[in-house]
Amino acid sequence: MATFLHRIGRGAFKRRWLTLLLWAVVLGIAGAAAAGSSGSSSNSNITLPGIEAQKAYDVLGEKFPAANADGASARVVVRAPDGEKLADSGPRAEVSSLLKDLKASSPRVASVSDPFAAKTISADGTTGYAQVTYKAKAADLTDADHNRVDDALDAARDQGLTVEASGSALAPAESGSSSEALGFVLAALILVITFGSLIAAGMPLLTALIGVGVTMSAITALTAALDLSSSTSALAAMLGIAVGIDYALFIVSRYRSERAAGHDAREAAARANGTAGSAVVFAGLTVVIALVGLAVVNLPLLTAMGMAGAGAVIIAVLVAITLVPALLAFAPDRALGRSSSRKPARTKTTALKPPAAERWAAFVLRRPWKVLLFSVLGLGVIALPATKLELGLPDDSSKPTATTERKAYDMLTESFGPGFNGPLTLVVSDSDPAATKAAVGQLTDHVADLKDVAAVTPATYNPAGDTAMVTVVPKSSPASEQTNDLVHTIRDQAQGVQTATGAQALVSGTTAMNIDVAAKFSAAMLPYLTLVVGLAFLVLILVFRSILVPLKAALGFLLSVLASLGAVVAVFQWGWFKDLFGLQTAGPIMSLMPILLVGIVFGLAMDYQVFLVTRIREAYVHGAEPRAAITEGFRHSGKVVIAAALIMTGVFGGFVGGNDVMIKSLGFGLAAAVIFDAFVVRMTIVPAVLALLGERAWSLPGWLDRRLPHVDIEGEKLGSAVPVPHEPARTDADFTPTR
Repeated sequence: MATFLHRIGRGAFKRRWLTLLLWAVVLGIAGAAAAGSSGSSSNSNITLPGIEAQKAYDVLGEKFPAANADGASARVVVRAPDGEKLADSGPRAEVSSLLKDLKASSPRVASVSDPFAAKTISADGTTGYAQVTYKAKAADLTDADHNRVDDALDAARDQGLTVEASGSALAPAESGSSSEALGFVLAALILVITFGSLIAAGMPLLTALIGVGVTMSAITALTAALDLSSSTSALAAMLGIAVGIDYALFIVSRYRSERAAGHDAREAAARANGTAGSAVVFAGLTVVIALVGLAVVNLPLLTAMGMAGAGAVIIAVLVAITLVPALLAFAPDRALGRSSSRKPARTKTTALKPPAAERWAAFVLRRPWKVLLFSVLGLGVIALPATKLELGLPDDSSKPTATTERKAYDMLTESFGPGFNGPLTLVVSDSDPAATKAAVGQLTDHVADLKDVAAVTPATYNPAGDTAMVTVVPKSSPASEQTNDLVHTIRDQAQGVQTATGAQALVSGTTAMNIDVAAKFSAAMLPYLTLVVGLAFLVLILVFRSILVPLKAALGFLLSVLASLGAVVAVFQWGWFKDLFGLQTAGPIMSLMPILLVGIVFGLAMDYQVFLVTRIREAYVHGAEPRAAITEGFRHSGKVVIAAALIMTGVFGGFVGGNDVMIKSLGFGLAAAVIFDAFVVRMTIVPAVLALLGERAWSLPGWLDRRLPHVDIEGEKLGSAVPVPHEPARTDADFTPTR
């Protein structure tokens, strides 16, 4: 591997213009394909195969096509002025005017329900709601459509009504581009401080942008062709920037070390590609394994996100091992930084202060047992709240209190009860209409008698009479444990009815969907962890030629991800320090988040593991004692890992400043995980464990050693395959670049 990547590095350095041109062509082709694509999927539905709520939706789609239409919708909630009721002449006239304005707001409006005719007025007569349905999908509505709805609501407010709205027909929330830009600026600042050179700092940023540009253009082009959801691009962009910066950072840093060791620019770039580039390839492989493994959940949306993210990582690896050496050829000396020419030479009488990472390694090596126990116990305590993790899907209750969606949610809760915002839908079906009718009668009688049921609507039958739809309104809120228990109780009764009548009875609705999705993700977590950690364990055995080092890496990852989940639960579910993070309400954690967190953090954790430990193993392979090898590895790679971790913390932490609580929680969880994994696990637990294991850390059973291929990630073969320049070796301290 090292010699192969060494040749690639030399070739890219020598043919820098050709390499740059090829990537420009790839970017141009991808961009042209994206420009020629519609950029949107014809399918906006998210399917969740294998869960009961989805099966019920599928039945409704077949038997009640109108009820399952995918057009946009909005629910407009109105409340009369204080001391009045909606049925009074003044408010009633104002409501009628509002309904007319909503109907005329767009030619895409299919219907607007009348609260008085539909009897959607609260018991006290003060509050009601109208349902607005559209012929077009939410993605097809224009800014003009959104603005005219807002104008209609404002006009009704001017007349004294309290009017709020929710639904897919409202204008979408602003994107988090400002948070991403802030993270990118912070990354640039950290790179400048790390390298002391604008040129060196600019290379990781430029290559990351090129890689993300290729990836995002390809995803845009494929979105319509493969009927992908547009949300697949979010994870790809985040990971493309993250690993793109990390991988280029590692290669540029190794190039500077090789120049300081006395190699000329071309040979230094080739050697950096052969050693650091090998680490990049295997680090990228572990990330790809983690992302492709998301397919085990059998959720098409998550599978698409994982595949898109894996594609972004593959592009980032290819850019790093080809374009970075080419860019180094354009500025071979300026990439070294001006500060190196001003450093005093190290002599026998003057010794420079060791780097901070080296001093930290020395501290850990002096007391490995104490450091190890303190770190493990600390992460364990932080992880404790994760045992109380509650999963759910986002709804209007999780939105900021200032939004109209949240206000509408609260108004409906106050006037119609906490369960109104999470009704359950019972779908009863049989080929024999008589069996369907008998099952509906039995089931509704049983359900109506349940203590946590507020109301049961009469059944609605399809024209054939073989399928019925019944709405059940719980007394408790959608996210409550009582509603969760109610769903399971109704399903148990439905099984009994099915046994008695033969008719299939399913429970669906948003609340039931949330419960099913949470259960599906919880059940998928263990198989996913087993698959990803197992495959990565095998890859790391190949890289480090050790059993204990990969085992330590996997256990350390579990510690960091559990600690990050514990921190998320404490802040976003329990509400600890919520004001500090701008969180207005606490509640269940998004169902997608834990498994996404595991996948992303696993990839980044293995990045740090490979970057740091390969340099330690390299020193050991070249003859250093185990403890000296740890110090040597920290001297060369500690600063790089710290810089990469700070960059990722800044990028992910930028999302905490957003308004969407789900985005805030994901950004917080990722930032916390990077801090725990990079600074506690990789920079603290890893050297402590390696020091305690000594020579045993790098041992491998003889029978396995003979069967494993030698990938030479440490560059052992470069010494004999590549001539070394005949000049004395120098250090970063006394190297003065030519200008």
